[in-house]
Amino acid sequence: MTTNADEFARAQGVMPGGVSSPVRAYRSVGGTPRFLVSGSGPYVTDVEGHRYVDLVGSWGPALLGHAHPAVVAAVQAAAAQGLGFGASTPGETDLAELVRDRVRRSGGGLVERLRLVSTGTEATMTAIRLARGATGRDLLVKFAGHYHGHSDGLLADAGSGIATLALPGSAGVPAPIAGQTLVVPYNDLATVRAVFEAHEGRIAAVIIEAAAANMGVVAPSQGFDAALASLTHEHGALLILDEVLTGFRVGPAGWWGIDPVPFTPDLVTFGKVVGGGLPLAAVGGPARLMDQLAPLGPVYQAGTLSGNPIAVAAGLATLRAADDEVYRRIDTVATALADATSAALTAAGVVHAVSRAGSLFSIAFRATAPRDYDEARDQESFRYAPFFHAMLDAGVSLPPSVFEAWFVSAAHDDEAVARVLDALPAAALAAAAATPAQR
Repeated sequence: MTTNADEFARAQGVMPGGVSSPVRAYRSVGGTPRFLVSGSGPYVTDVEGHRYVDLVGSWGPALLGHAHPAVVAAVQAAAAQGLGFGASTPGETDLAELVRDRVRRSGGGLVERLRLVSTGTEATMTAIRLARGATGRDLLVKFAGHYHGHSDGLLADAGSGIATLALPGSAGVPAPIAGQTLVVPYNDLATVRAVFEAHEGRIAAVIIEAAAANMGVVAPSQGFDAALASLTHEHGALLILDEVLTGFRVGPAGWWGIDPVPFTPDLVTFGKVVGGGLPLAAVGGPARLMDQLAPLGPVYQAGTLSGNPIAVAAGLATLRAADDEVYRRIDTVATALADATSAALTAAGVVHAVSRAGSLFSIAFRATAPRDYDEARDQESFRYAPFFHAMLDAGVSLPPSVFEAWFVSAAHDDEAVARVLDALPAAALAAAAATPAQR
């Protein structure tokens, strides 16, 4: 029987680091990455036949659980008709209408037009280009620790893998491109205001994760997103709300639909759930902005695989199944697991804080929940690796980085939850015994 170690060695011979995305290499937690071959409901299975309760959820898309029958049937039916045509299909319009209507039912006409792309990175790239084209300005404001994909101008002080690997940005990004991105602390409106005043008339847009989830989960302070929208519009710039991760996961319309203080961004990006686990993302907004995209306007964007019919079918099936009961179950499970994790760590004497944004949560090994990137990095992160491996050994797969969100699905039934709860006490003790040199 092949082992995870065998597969990792083979992968390292043909792929940089043996992976197609850096965090999968387990560099933050050490050990051998698991090579997965199947998933069903709340479980995934590796090449050695070990089954794990999955709290990664394909980094968000598995809202309904793995291999949901309705999604699988939709994908099979679409694939039987052809894998792609390089032409428009009715399914693209169906998905765009569904996204528009879900957002509209949550209280506004935020999305009038939608452009489908293949990845979240493409969605944010397109939104930024559109903002620059619409305003005639060049500068972009982003928040430290927020991750918006790996395009050149967005890797300064990004979260996700950049935080996991302790990198300041990325080699290969020209200084003039990096210089067009102004990085400010999260949840700090005064600094944003000062940046606007220092660069009056030059800032095209502010881009923000609707609720930060790539430096661990850090929700915006109450009213922050609304105040940011007001400030941005006061200075003639656009607000880009990145809901690639939160969109349709934390609620029927994403974070925008559950933020307690109403606000209206100019552009919004979706990904993860909107593609049902296949490569699909989108950028949406009002017609006055979106119609500046080619072929109607001067802002160019294109993609051979954009709106791929198989991915569209998966997205449609997922969103159609994502009813109120799905979100109730996810919220219930997230609360049960977050509370139990905190209780186990408290019992073991581990200083920690639980950070939540809707059903997304993470654990920070510090006394208070972080409010920004500096605080997120100011924790005893060395405790996470032994905690992670103790959970893995007990059959629970967590994100292999303390800087990532935990994801649950509507398929996490009482049995799956019980397996997680059973694994927590020993994992908490492992975290308590950890030392800075341990990994």
